[in-house]
Amino acid sequence: MSFADRLVAAWYSPHLTPLTASLAPFSFVFQAAVEFRRALYRSGALRVEQLPVPIVIVGNLTVGGSGKTPLTIALARSLAERGWRPGIVSGGYGSAKREPREVAAGSTPDQVGDEPVLLARTGFPVWVGRDRSAVARGLLAAHPECNVVVADDGLQHYALARTVEIAVIDAARGLGNGWMLPAGPLRESASRLDEVDAVVRLERVAAASAARVSARQSTMTLVGDSFVRVTAPAVVAAAESFRAPGVHALAGIGNPERFFDHLRSLGIDATCHAFADHHRFTPADLAIPGATAILMTEKDAVKCVAFADNRCWALPVRAAIDPSLLTLIEERLRGSQTA
Repeated sequence: MSFADRLVAAWYSPHLTPLTASLAPFSFVFQAAVEFRRALYRSGALRVEQLPVPIVIVGNLTVGGSGKTPLTIALARSLAERGWRPGIVSGGYGSAKREPREVAAGSTPDQVGDEPVLLARTGFPVWVGRDRSAVARGLLAAHPECNVVVADDGLQHYALARTVEIAVIDAARGLGNGWMLPAGPLRESASRLDEVDAVVRLERVAAASAARVSARQSTMTLVGDSFVRVTAPAVVAAAESFRAPGVHALAGIGNPERFFDHLRSLGIDATCHAFADHHRFTPADLAIPGATAILMTEKDAVKCVAFADNRCWALPVRAAIDPSLLTLIEERLRGSQTA
């Protein structure tokens, strides 16, 4: 097990381990820096840019995945169904460039990041870059028809004024040991959840359905039971096709076990291979002797298209959300228009 794997496992232990305890002093330094930076934005010492359209922020407090991108897609689609014209912005983690740029139909993960490639498949305008304010400005300049911007992973980007803040939590992992980086997985303290407009918990596959928990809290689930061939997406196979020996599963996401649990819920007993989040897959990763099928997430599949073979299948999923979340968001959006 690599040091990174050991550290992540320690983050999600109930209490500090010898490894994370040794890092605890640095967490106090990190927390002080985070709070000081936020105070600068609140005082006006650092500029917060107000854009001409409302901004919906989808983010989390922990390092790694929690379902932000599927929720971003679900919100954009739901808002479009309600008459809004959304655009999407993202950081483009893992891309070669940092300046604001549009994600084109033929963009690759190396150019724009893995998640933006998935976001662009929605058909909505998608822009990426490190500076979220500049990225949103670029999107609106190129697509003036957009009247709302949904930001994927933008909770800590305070330079961009926001209308709605949504924090996503992986219910299986929660907030880990509750410590901030590097002794724990938190990018901000847990009290930050008291300030956001909505908290959405990503439940395990076994959860019956998305539900409203309180006025500010709801759950979501990831739904999907059919696979598409990575080399020929028009070829679809049901889960039953993979309930046989020789099936392997790869996952390079924030919580690989979430994908593996999903497969088990479909009756698929695969040999599982976990990789770090945003792992850059190579042909060697797919060279699995005796594998009759290799299953992966959509996020991983976009990085394997160039060297995948007919054994490789991706599982498209969509976020099922409770209607109360959309009602809350629309109330905030329409309130911002009349303010």
